[in-house]
Amino acid sequence: MSTRRRHAWWHRLWATSTGRFGVIVVAVIALTALVSLFWTPFDPKEADVANRWQTPNWPHLLGTDGTGHDILSLVMAGAQTTVFVAIGSGVVATLVGIALGALGALTARWMRETVAVLVDILIAFPVLIIAMMISSVWGGSLWVVIWSVGIGFGVNIARVTRPELRRVQQSDFVVAGRASGLTPAQNLAQHLLPNVAPVFIVQLSWSMAVAVLAEAGLSYLGFGASIVEPSWGILLADLQRYITLHPLSVVWPGLAITLTVLALNLLGDGLREATDPTLRQSSRARAARAHVPEVIA
Repeated sequence: MSTRRRHAWWHRLWATSTGRFGVIVVAVIALTALVSLFWTPFDPKEADVANRWQTPNWPHLLGTDGTGHDILSLVMAGAQTTVFVAIGSGVVATLVGIALGALGALTARWMRETVAVLVDILIAFPVLIIAMMISSVWGGSLWVVIWSVGIGFGVNIARVTRPELRRVQQSDFVVAGRASGLTPAQNLAQHLLPNVAPVFIVQLSWSMAVAVLAEAGLSYLGFGASIVEPSWGILLADLQRYITLHPLSVVWPGLAITLTVLALNLLGDGLREATDPTLRQSSRARAARAHVPEVIA
């Protein structure tokens, strides 16, 4: 992809309200996770019993919990876990999706049909159920969340990219690449994957949103992060027991989870609008029709 095309793609993404919101919020979350590695207003592990259940004020901007931990520091530290799980599950989903998509599109017929059946079987199992089944055997951890979400959404990515790979495989430039002596792996890397990248990137952003939600949900249920690791799900589980007495404290981790998942989903929608030429053509056609005055006979 040339520099000019990359800039055009970025401008189209930034021009959409959904894409702009997603980019800004995701950037803020990533920056918060990076900053929290070196600095938080208070030590997230340090308890100050004398200042327990403080309402939002200075210096505890979001208040404190039942043991005096600063909630803002806990939320900032929890962003590390969120970013780690989102990136880790994205990498696993990428590897699984590309492998299954390539096997289901570029191999012999018996292999393609076998992969198609395998994908249909795996899609029938919800990601959270897979994670809980794995946790019951190996114990709850962030790696269980990463692998279960990565495999679960990698299967979804394979199902979406497989027909796209089959379509692009019949293109003239792919046939010319094979005729020039390119191996199947070289053709996949140089021609096939770049042409299905828009579909792949959109699915990947949605898988990262599911990963964030799955981590929070599994940690809330005790199947995700351990209690010594900062996690929005664990923080939410700890604070919700006192929701009738201190309802405002539960708002902050819940709001962080909601904004992150919403931003990743909207980023996926923005990427779809920015990279899919058919959507751009239909939106231009609708805009043109909106500017044509209606003639009443």
